[in-house]
Amino acid sequence: MPAMPSVAAKRPNVLIFLADDSGWGDYSENGNANLKTPNIDSIARNGVKLDRFYVCPVCSPTRAEFLTGRYHPRGGVRGVSTGQERLNTDVKTIADSFKAAGYSTGAFGKWHNGSQWPYHPNARGFDEYYGFTSGHWGEYFDPPLEQNGQPVRGKGFISDDLTNHAIDFIAKNKEKPFLCYIPYNTPHSPFCVPDEYWNRFKESSISMRALEGNPEELDETRCVLAMMENLDWNVGRVLKRLDELALRENTIVVYFSDNGPNTWRWNGGMKGKKGQTDEGGVRSTFFISWPTKLPKGHLVKEISGAIDILPTLASLTGVKHVGDKPLDGRDLTPLLTNQKGIWPDRTIFSTWGGNVSARTQQYRLDNAGALFDMIADPGQTKAITEEKPEVAARLVQEVAAWKKEMFGDAPVAKGKGKGKAKGDGNAPDARPYTVGYAEFPRTTLPARDGVPHGGVKRSAGAPNCSYFVNWTGKDDSMTWNIDVHTTGDYAVEVLYACPLEDAGSEIELSFNDGDASIKGKVAPGWFPPLIDSQDRVPRKSESYMREFHSLSLGTMRLSKGTGQLLLRALEIPGKTVMEVRSVVLTLKIP
Repeated sequence: MPAMPSVAAKRPNVLIFLADDSGWGDYSENGNANLKTPNIDSIARNGVKLDRFYVCPVCSPTRAEFLTGRYHPRGGVRGVSTGQERLNTDVKTIADSFKAAGYSTGAFGKWHNGSQWPYHPNARGFDEYYGFTSGHWGEYFDPPLEQNGQPVRGKGFISDDLTNHAIDFIAKNKEKPFLCYIPYNTPHSPFCVPDEYWNRFKESSISMRALEGNPEELDETRCVLAMMENLDWNVGRVLKRLDELALRENTIVVYFSDNGPNTWRWNGGMKGKKGQTDEGGVRSTFFISWPTKLPKGHLVKEISGAIDILPTLASLTGVKHVGDKPLDGRDLTPLLTNQKGIWPDRTIFSTWGGNVSARTQQYRLDNAGALFDMIADPGQTKAITEEKPEVAARLVQEVAAWKKEMFGDAPVAKGKGKGKAKGDGNAPDARPYTVGYAEFPRTTLPARDGVPHGGVKRSAGAPNCSYFVNWTGKDDSMTWNIDVHTTGDYAVEVLYACPLEDAGSEIELSFNDGDASIKGKVAPGWFPPLIDSQDRVPRKSESYMREFHSLSLGTMRLSKGTGQLLLRALEIPGKTVMEVRSVVLTLKIP
């Protein structure tokens, strides 16, 4: 094991890059000749590469496992939107531990484990937060973001902007140890990227392709490649700044992704992509460097996963984890430092949409119960269930025990991430949305977290990137189930858009069947055009966005407790009431 820092010595800094929807095959280090990612690759060349590193099939579960060192269902994360992405507040995060050890902590990018306090990153151990807290976003140029809970407008392309803020944080904290977490939101759709990068690929022939039979859309692949080269440039900017500040030698740098590729494209011949529990859906690149402690160019062949990051970084830095719950992950330090000795085999589980897959060093049991030899057949082309019945039976039992431990006896929702049963896969979340904390007085309740009624609907199929539209009648409404933490006066605003000719509707926001209510008029009219988002491929699930205006309704007194927040129209002089992006409640501090 490397010698841990003494109390007198400055502990190592920790810098963590997380890509969004990047597959294992999206890097030149892993053999993709379609693009060049020299800066990201340099982390592997100057450090250690984990050959078989496993994350979850989708975004928020992986983030929860990284943050806690525990399988995501244990922390209440069962989906990617409408509240199911929230990480329970009774579990401590890696940032909690590093902050307790005296580190400055900052996160810059896509959070995706809860938006309202105490789920917000500022409540989960991060001193500084800049980015957006939901899942995927709809604006990549000059985007609406937040900084420590306050709305701001980013400048330029979103990955560049997040990087700028991360670099500022590093420079500001150069004299003390820091934990800097940069969860980018690219190459997640929508597929938009600056011209400089798109022009490199828009007419590319794409020499390395998806597997035969997989429906690859070449313009999507081209845009992903362009987004990846932009990501590589930004990673390079951060690494360069570390060098300029003479911090590189004492900084642990980690790079990984949150799931398999979001489209069919080259991925090393593996089966599956994002949303699937086969090898290609859950295998991620993982590079880690620490020049003074970890060997250069070392390859670790033993399997590992996102659950291992917290215990490993805690061990390398000598930081004590402050959580009181047992971890599912292992400390990988012996593997990273190339120590000789016995490393027991293990089983790593992957789940999504009711499907569970189990991976050992040699075998994968897929969600249908078929067994594959991943050493002889890494592409999962021929099941060996009948040839190895004892192995298959053992893993079937392990999966059953794991599911019972994670979900109890409740049925698990089946399908493509949707369902009505309790368990993994976007099942309804009964937890109310929290409002009214003095530490974080401003609470945003986005359309994503609300429920439309009557003719009201979402602007797109993906709730994370949506707003309420088609509000035309008095029987239409929208509701949010909330838990008011503090009795008090709350300033009420609605982020809205309304055609000029339809302005003037009278609306009412009420709580608990009228225990509290406030009325107002939708005025002035405000209906800017949809934003030219510079998409390279037409959107399939995300909304095209517009700039929303703030409508102040005044002050409403809310009493502590749970209940339903209802927004409805009393009078509608025009054809429509308004489009609604969010309701914002701000506790007035005496």
